[in-house]
Amino acid sequence: MTRLFVLILLVLGFAAAALWWFWLRPRLPDPAVVAEAYAQPLPPTTGPMAVFHLGHSLVGHDMPAMLQQLAPQGHSYDSQLGWGTPMKAHWEGDEPIKGFEVMNAHPRYRPAAEAIGSGEYDAVILTEMLELRDAIKYLDSDDYFTKWADLARQGRPDTRVFLYETWHWLDDPDGWLNRLDRDLVELWENGILLQDFARNPDQPAHVIPVGQVLSRFVREIEARGSVGGLTGAEQLFGIDPEGKLDPIHMGDLGNYLVALTHYAVLYQRSPVGLPHELLKADGSPARAPSPEAARLMQEVVWQTVTSYPKTGVPQ
Repeated sequence: MTRLFVLILLVLGFAAAALWWFWLRPRLPDPAVVAEAYAQPLPPTTGPMAVFHLGHSLVGHDMPAMLQQLAPQGHSYDSQLGWGTPMKAHWEGDEPIKGFEVMNAHPRYRPAAEAIGSGEYDAVILTEMLELRDAIKYLDSDDYFTKWADLARQGRPDTRVFLYETWHWLDDPDGWLNRLDRDLVELWENGILLQDFARNPDQPAHVIPVGQVLSRFVREIEARGSVGGLTGAEQLFGIDPEGKLDPIHMGDLGNYLVALTHYAVLYQRSPVGLPHELLKADGSPARAPSPEAARLMQEVVWQTVTSYPKTGVPQ
């Protein structure tokens, strides 16, 4: 009798799991509906934007400051950041945010819930922690993206919500470029963006495809052998306190490329011809790419964002 009882429990357990898998698991929206929605670009921007950045150290301090220098005069920004912080921790008041005091000790800090719900921003840019697979699996990335996006939409219906696609550790065992190729659709889109689209098909969020820009740029310089002294991905990354290559955080050259991508998506304008000698957030000069490398960066950014409809940029 005991064995029969255990067998019945196992059968019921498998049945319950199957029911969840087929009926309760998150479902992706119809691809044709998605394609039709993103075939319509966002309306053109008409002036400088007020932007809020929510995330972690892959947003950082220098990149938004560089973006402000590239953008039309009057561009403003605020942020709430942490170290490797998931969107869930930013949302839940009792969740610890590592590095909160360090990352937000600057005049641009504003509490995220107050800021995003205020309706004062033209664009809200959200990103998720790494490892992205773990965040989606264990930290409900899709739910918390929608919570933040809905807060922005409720504060102001025409606020543009963006998902900032970042990158992975340069020494990722699956291969840095391989992860960039695979994860855009598998994780960023299917795991986060399209889950929100299924809930809000009339107000789709869009993507700032930094990972795709990095992939295309690195492959281009590798194919050419060298461009303006750049030969590979490592030169885009920073140096850690011990003087070694930082395999996750961008240096000045990488931050410039990331800022160009934000500019092109937010303002729907080609970045070709923009300045390449900028200042960091503390006012010190950033290391500038050579004119040749800066030109290629700008061209790659525009090629990438105008060949990916989920940016909202006219294709």
